[in-house]
Amino acid sequence: MAKHDLDPNYLDPNYEPVVNHTENTPFHQVLAARMQRRTVMKGSVGAALASVMGLGLAGCGSDSDDSTTSSNVSSTDIGFKAVPTSTANEVVVPEGYSSETFLPWGTPITGSYPEYKPDGTNTGAEQEQQVGMHHDGVHFFPIDQKAGGNSSTEGLLVMNHEYIAQGALHANGATYVNDMRPADEVRKEIAAHGVSVVHIKRDTNGKWDIVFGSPFNRRITGNTEMDVRGPVRGYSKLITKYSPDATETRGTLNNCAMGPTPWGTYLAAEENWHGYFANSDESQPREQTRHGVGSSSRYDWELADSAEDQYVRFNVSTIGATAADDYRNEANTYGYMVEIDPFTPESKPQKRTALGRFGHEGVIFAPVKEGEPVVCYSGDDSRFEYIYKFVSSKPYYAATAGGYLLDEGTLYVARFNDDGSGDWLSLDLDDAEFKAKVDAAVGTTVGDVAFDGFENQADVLLNTRLAADIAGATPMDRPEWGAVDPNSGQVYFTLTNNSRRTEEQVNAANPNANNRTGHIIRWSEQGNDHTATSFDWDIFVFAGEQGTETVVDDEVIVSLTDDNIFNSPDGLWFDYNGRLWIQTDGSDAAPYQNNMMLAANPETREIKRFFVGPVGCEVTGVVSTPDVKTMFVNIQHPDGNWPDSNDPRPRDATVIVTKDDGGIIGA
Repeated sequence: MAKHDLDPNYLDPNYEPVVNHTENTPFHQVLAARMQRRTVMKGSVGAALASVMGLGLAGCGSDSDDSTTSSNVSSTDIGFKAVPTSTANEVVVPEGYSSETFLPWGTPITGSYPEYKPDGTNTGAEQEQQVGMHHDGVHFFPIDQKAGGNSSTEGLLVMNHEYIAQGALHANGATYVNDMRPADEVRKEIAAHGVSVVHIKRDTNGKWDIVFGSPFNRRITGNTEMDVRGPVRGYSKLITKYSPDATETRGTLNNCAMGPTPWGTYLAAEENWHGYFANSDESQPREQTRHGVGSSSRYDWELADSAEDQYVRFNVSTIGATAADDYRNEANTYGYMVEIDPFTPESKPQKRTALGRFGHEGVIFAPVKEGEPVVCYSGDDSRFEYIYKFVSSKPYYAATAGGYLLDEGTLYVARFNDDGSGDWLSLDLDDAEFKAKVDAAVGTTVGDVAFDGFENQADVLLNTRLAADIAGATPMDRPEWGAVDPNSGQVYFTLTNNSRRTEEQVNAANPNANNRTGHIIRWSEQGNDHTATSFDWDIFVFAGEQGTETVVDDEVIVSLTDDNIFNSPDGLWFDYNGRLWIQTDGSDAAPYQNNMMLAANPETREIKRFFVGPVGCEVTGVVSTPDVKTMFVNIQHPDGNWPDSNDPRPRDATVIVTKDDGGIIGA
């Protein structure tokens, strides 16, 4: 079906249909005992929050311009002068800093290094050798990391490419002939997705460039062969014509944030993957309905005129006699964290199914300890979805650690209680409490799903959202990126927004109805043990316009000013010194203007605007070299002709930020 026949919302690659229709909002009845709301200056909304964590945080306004010359300066202090909001079609950084663009979409990095063509006529084969489109999560791996080093002058920059803009990708946008798509256009679109691994090096003048001819330079696309690992490997609901034994699949799509592992690999998240598949059957299995797979796909890849198997697979309708004769289960091979070893270019990416299947925004690891389990967290970026934690069964040993640690363990989902406590609810059928809930739910309707039970643990993980519904998790306001404070061990998550939440649906952790600006939540695990099954939480900051307040024990801890107003927090990252960097993907209307990145001191909650992106973009993905003297920031879907005014097409790109005196960024 042509796109003009679809719901126009479906054309938005960030469109996340509300598919959680459970009633997991048990806390709003007692909300008044904990939360109150009041109108403050300029029509902003402030929220008062009872202090439950005993953090002893000092109140600190965000408009301070104190320098960091004191001998008692903390490594998390913020020493730059905040930049103003901006509507300019350029990157804005503080005084004393410089920025330059790097690795825009279409940059040749491997193979025959085909040149980018501004007229949009690069072929699908050429795009497979070029940097993909719509840059997102990014990480810098020092070139000597495997040997225990921490080079800040050479390394592998690995980044996700979330989705595409067909109008920029092709000479004349997406085309159709007799309702079919030209196969090479489809090939090019699939190739523009995925992950880029780029070997980069800084010269003696401080200039970064690609190491051309490096064997590490690599593209992973929406058609790269991949293995299925963990409990879902071999499960009958993953059988396809391509993999009758349910052990393999092709491609990774809609990769948003990511997560570097403690053993030096890269985990790419599969977020809004549901929109790439089409199912025209009269009814759909719960594995698709609970995620929003529709009767038409976003880009119509299944309509490629060559009818090749690599394109037909996006039609997940029941066509053949058995699952091994068609691709009815193809969508079940998506929705995971995908592990890529950037230092082994011949290695096959691995889909780590023990971490659950949902709309992964990314993954973050708690600090590893020798001889103890690995712990990581992931948010499901959709309205009313959940936050998860995985605890490995096997212990971590630096000498032998690898992706196998992510194949066995327990997946938990978070419940945020009204009194500031929280619980991690097991999603393991061997857990008696979860098993009892599952048994009690059989024969009932859970949300829109007529629940008839789970066949086994693989079925639980394949239907992670449904399992979390049954467990009684707290529906959140689009949990996106997470970050673990390297100093305190506290875990932070952005809750980007949720305009669909009504007054009847508020809960203690998501206290604002029609939440258009979002907030950041954080918690401490019991006993500072990341494997614990309980935690204490508070709200770090509410986003909003000037005067929006975050109040603890009747004291205003944060009152947003011109220096730090922001909305829709999305990207989140702690640098190696412990500063928290907050990126936005929200409205570009006044007073916020273009999307931005801010720095925060987690100890004082001081927040300052550090970076503003060009017109129309999302500021997303941030990392630095280990010495924190070079920062890489990704710009996604800019408008106009950024970054090159002579190029008729906008190009997603990485921005390199440095301090003019060669110092620490943010200090």
